[in-house]
Amino acid sequence: MLLFSFVLFLIIITGCQQEDEVKPEERLQEYVDHWESYDFNAMYDMVAAIEKEDFIERYEKIYSDIGIENLQVNFDFPEQSESEDNNDEETESAVFPIHVSMDSVAGTISFDSEIEMVKTTEVVEEEEKTNWLVNWNAGLIFPEIEDGGTIGLRTVAPVRGQIYDRNRQGLAINESIYEMGVVPEAFTENSDSEKQQIAELLDITVEEIEAKLNQNWVQPNLFVPLKVVPSLAEKDLAGAVNEIKPLTYQTTVGRIYPFGEATAHLVGYIAPITAEKLEEVDENIYNENDLIGYRGLEELFEEELRGEEGIVIYAEKEGQEPTIIVEEEVKNGKSFNLTIDVNVQNELYYSLNGEAGTASAINPGTGEVLALVSSPSFDPSAFLYGLSSNTWDKWNNDPNTPLLNRFASTFAPGSVFKPITSAVGLANGSIDPNEGVEINGLTWQKESWGNYRIKRVSESTGLVNLDNALVRSDNIYFAMQALKMGEDALVSGMKKFGIGEDFPFTYPIQASTISSDGTLGNEILLADTSYGQGEVQMSALHLASSFSAILNNGTIMNPTLLMDEEDSQVWKEGILSNENAALLKKSLRRVVTDGTGQEANISSVEIAGKTGTAELKQSQNQEGGQENGWFVGYPIDDSMIVSMMVEHIEDKPNGSGFVAEKVANAISNLNR
Repeated sequence: MLLFSFVLFLIIITGCQQEDEVKPEERLQEYVDHWESYDFNAMYDMVAAIEKEDFIERYEKIYSDIGIENLQVNFDFPEQSESEDNNDEETESAVFPIHVSMDSVAGTISFDSEIEMVKTTEVVEEEEKTNWLVNWNAGLIFPEIEDGGTIGLRTVAPVRGQIYDRNRQGLAINESIYEMGVVPEAFTENSDSEKQQIAELLDITVEEIEAKLNQNWVQPNLFVPLKVVPSLAEKDLAGAVNEIKPLTYQTTVGRIYPFGEATAHLVGYIAPITAEKLEEVDENIYNENDLIGYRGLEELFEEELRGEEGIVIYAEKEGQEPTIIVEEEVKNGKSFNLTIDVNVQNELYYSLNGEAGTASAINPGTGEVLALVSSPSFDPSAFLYGLSSNTWDKWNNDPNTPLLNRFASTFAPGSVFKPITSAVGLANGSIDPNEGVEINGLTWQKESWGNYRIKRVSESTGLVNLDNALVRSDNIYFAMQALKMGEDALVSGMKKFGIGEDFPFTYPIQASTISSDGTLGNEILLADTSYGQGEVQMSALHLASSFSAILNNGTIMNPTLLMDEEDSQVWKEGILSNENAALLKKSLRRVVTDGTGQEANISSVEIAGKTGTAELKQSQNQEGGQENGWFVGYPIDDSMIVSMMVEHIEDKPNGSGFVAEKVANAISNLNR
């Protein structure tokens, strides 16, 4: 019995010792668990001799700098011989193959390595206990730095995409720009005069120059940058460099806008990001040193134009080329080819000659937009290369508001709306083109209208039919026809032209409206709307598209801005019959040859179209308010429709004829 008890005691003691024995793979698993949890302090407690700073701080900095996430570490048991299996208690170390995988800011990093576990003994309460520690080296961070070195991160800026017109003329491109500056030691005894000359040339102040020269890093022989300019041609800067001894320049690459003011509202510009803008964008993409698109296509297509920066994580050792660990390749920005023809754009912009107004041009057969103009305009380069307070104040205080994008806005169309009313009436049968209406005098009203009367341009002799009403632009005729067809018919017909719905265009154009609430229930409002007054509002581009229904026998093509958009798509169809379209085309030609648009009747090209004058009234009885002049016209080969509006024509001798002449001359110049 005593022998049995003693044997049982030995078995229990031996079993307890075996249970207390720590195996290397168990300790390694603990270490891996801490590693995957980024618990570097706990990891440090499990490694053999290594400085704490070299271990914890290095791990934390590297992992933080390169954005390590989703760390996974797996290890395999080493292959052992039979003799090693039978002598675990005598094994002093064990090497385990490991596989490490992690996500970084530059992509997934994975590598294979080995971890050596070394046996240690320590005395705890006068008893020796076995432990296993990791024989750590820097190669367990990344194998590339096992023998020394550092981990670095480098970003590669993408090249911003460029914007071209249909003929690959650059509208916003990356080309050589010029950083103007001075070399301090080159100033002569007339330095005050030289600084004044430079300040005037670069549109900066002498104080700004002196502040730059007083920076801590400035040395007599070093180039001190003052301002970047897109061209040396302006103010003959190249000549000034030869004449003013300290003035010089360095060439670099930057954004330029070759057509300046003519395309500024369409293209927009890039500029340093503001603190306010930085709060609106993704902080993982932008920082306070970035440029970003403002206005126009630079802003609309910012994400595609900007591209995505590349990121390289590398190991670097002194005297050796860096070794790339992982790389997220840079994605340069996408370039855009527009349907815009910069020749048309320029012609229309400069034909406005600084007048406040807008113009659009389209190819009616395809819907391709050839020009989008807003006048007056601004220099888009100024925002990127130095906008002086004087220029900013000038733009903001200009009564013609050069910073306002008029082609994206809507306006009262005036009488250029009459062909739309005509098309609606012809289509629904309420207007008989051969039926004359008796109209007497220059004004007319329904008895229930009180003091409100509708005026027309000139008195008629005999009955007024549709052709005569269009040629003479007779407001009374169209008011009568609108009352005859009624609210539902006119509203329904306007909707067939897309009025009252979003305009389907890449660039955000304000939607045209029927009225403030979309109805024409009031009789006076119904009558006024028929000739483009009331509350109807349309953009210049929508008007050009609407006239294309006449040229396309009742079809309006979807307006397009990008050359790579799908093939021409129909937006609206069935608006007019071929017969009625032909009637309107004939009348619109007569508007130019015999009617209100005779200023467009030129010998070089045959033009058809419609004039319009929109009176901006605060009330129905107001007199002497602002008048905007319109002309929507096209050469009779139907190759282009131009829609133009000029504000404040009330003092122009020919009224809307002033606009018709501009459009005709522009079309003539483009047809040479």
